[in-house]
Amino acid sequence: MDGRNWETFLLPYEQTVEELKVKFKTMRSELKKREEYAPIEFVTGRVKRITSILEKAERLDVSMDNLEEGIEDIAGIRIMCQFVEDIRRVAEYIRARKDLTVLYEKDYITNYKESGYRSFHMIIRYPVQTALEQKIVLAEIQIRTLAMNFWATIEHSLNYKYRGGLPGDMRLRLQKSAQAASVLDSEMSSIREEILDAQKLFEDDANIVSTLLKMIHRLYSYHLVGEAIAYQAAFGELFAERNYEGMKAMLEEIKAIIASKHEEDLEDDFL
Repeated sequence: MDGRNWETFLLPYEQTVEELKVKFKTMRSELKKREEYAPIEFVTGRVKRITSILEKAERLDVSMDNLEEGIEDIAGIRIMCQFVEDIRRVAEYIRARKDLTVLYEKDYITNYKESGYRSFHMIIRYPVQTALEQKIVLAEIQIRTLAMNFWATIEHSLNYKYRGGLPGDMRLRLQKSAQAASVLDSEMSSIREEILDAQKLFEDDANIVSTLLKMIHRLYSYHLVGEAIAYQAAFGELFAERNYEGMKAMLEEIKAIIASKHEEDLEDDFL
């Protein structure tokens, strides 16, 4: 065992994880604005624990002097998708990026492991600018569905408990549950368009409510207190009935009132 300062050693990896999380979350936001749907559901990241690094180095026969090249997943990013089809699309986006280099990929979806594990892995080189220098860090990006992630999280915990030596019956039950997760993903893909339509409808309705309430509040700034109170009461009735068409009509009314009031104020300023 060497006498390295582990806290200092892990700093570039911690920075890499934080930067990549921000970049992929930003990618999600941008795609949602451009296309109304983002293949990325959410992003997480972690730096491998020291005990895990040491155990993996021992298992792979990696020397302490070669950890930076020999252990490729000290920095790890996990990207979750709603549908299996989204995984390939996210991988394409990552391959096209200029701020990292994809070294190689492991497709455990087409060629899933005997245990039932499914995921798509990409090993990348990422240049991170530390306080003192630029450092090239290896990192692993895992792209998987929510169902794959649920299964993998449980399997990882059980493997830790049994130190990789899962009892036969437990291993069999995990394999069966992995098949069930795969069937779930397939079923969700088969009704993908209906799911996306439903999600868009929910989001559109939520935006109507949010915008309408903001516009009602703006009436106060134009000293239209009576109108604001009346519209607030009318909104309460429409919301109780979930009458979104009525809310849309109300929103247009208020916009017209505010536009008219704004023009009056401009004329008064001119005079």
